[in-house]
Amino acid sequence: MQRIALPFALLATSSAFAQGPTVTSWILNPGNETGYAGIASNVQAVHYTANDAYVTCTCIPGYDIGPWTANPNLPANQDFCFKITRNPVQNTGNLVNTPLGHIGVWRNGVSIFNAKDGMSYNNQGIWNRDALVFEGISFDVCLGHPAPNGEYHHHVSPNCLYDHLDDEAHGDLIGYAFDGFPIYGAHGFANADGSGGIARMRSSYQLRSITDRTTLPNGTVLAANQYGPAIGGQYPLGAFLEDYEYVAGSGDLDMHNGRFCVTPEYPDGIYAYFVTLNEQYQPAYPYVLGPTYYGTVQQGNTGPTSGHNTIPGTAVLYDPLATAIERNNVEALTLFPIPSDGVVHIRTSGSPVRAVEVIDAQGRIVHTSAASAITHVDLGELPFGAYTARLTLDDGSVVNKAVVRQ
Repeated sequence: MQRIALPFALLATSSAFAQGPTVTSWILNPGNETGYAGIASNVQAVHYTANDAYVTCTCIPGYDIGPWTANPNLPANQDFCFKITRNPVQNTGNLVNTPLGHIGVWRNGVSIFNAKDGMSYNNQGIWNRDALVFEGISFDVCLGHPAPNGEYHHHVSPNCLYDHLDDEAHGDLIGYAFDGFPIYGAHGFANADGSGGIARMRSSYQLRSITDRTTLPNGTVLAANQYGPAIGGQYPLGAFLEDYEYVAGSGDLDMHNGRFCVTPEYPDGIYAYFVTLNEQYQPAYPYVLGPTYYGTVQQGNTGPTSGHNTIPGTAVLYDPLATAIERNNVEALTLFPIPSDGVVHIRTSGSPVRAVEVIDAQGRIVHTSAASAITHVDLGELPFGAYTARLTLDDGSVVNKAVVRQ
């Protein structure tokens, strides 16, 4: 029989849940979970200041990865600390290209790479090879693979991280680009203002109508020694990034593969990137981010030896179970019985409880209940471990630690 111990003190969420999605959206490792090769998985810690979040991770997800056909590399602990601005702004100057290597990080601490595989035709840097076309054979079932340095990463939608086929709900917030703007799954609100239902977000990059590779998408006519290979065989149309062109208005997203819109985490609107899939729900170019960032990119995350930022001494460690300020009306809320055989009753004589969410140690919501004056929450089927109960009231939210035990 399971019993659920719920300490009675209810505390306000000004520390635990008021930090915003840049701080709270990560999949945290409770301390002892491992993934590939016994390496600690997901995100080890998140620290934050008023301006930045510092995400410490190994680059190893919590789910099974591998094998990697025709790829001799093996994942290794990267010991990263990525710095994500909490106040992203549009870059109004010269646009910054998304470079080789990590360009963002998924919410499980795994790196995001751009669409290139790092090679170009005749090594001229003109016709850049598409990673999906030339390296796709080495992607595992989660559509990721390790780089030569052991950095496990995704060039395309990380299908094991979220339900990419769910076309009835807004896509999950699945990561952040290094300009600080969020990245969502394949679906969003049909209209940018949050109306119109749910729709698959379509890329505005289209294959060019070309019969040879003698020009670039911007119209540049190349010298004969810069021509790309003939279209077909080993090099079908779409084998190179320059086989695509941006056609404004042909899809839902802009040249960066995002748009300004309302999302569940940002009800007032924000610029957001979306991973893009075609009608068959296969990756569609440019896959995650476009060739350039929308926002201003901070130093320390991109380039050689990057991803090892120093956490300032003034930063606060984010703890989803920790709280700071006691509520004045705590006596209006009663939880009983303690301990429980499985069902916890929540009674209020003050501000009504509008909803209850139970969150596991990885930050996943594992139970939700609508509430009333007396709420009956059955947690008897949850695995043993530590949980957080989040109660939404008329005048705010409160959280409480919950422990499921035998």
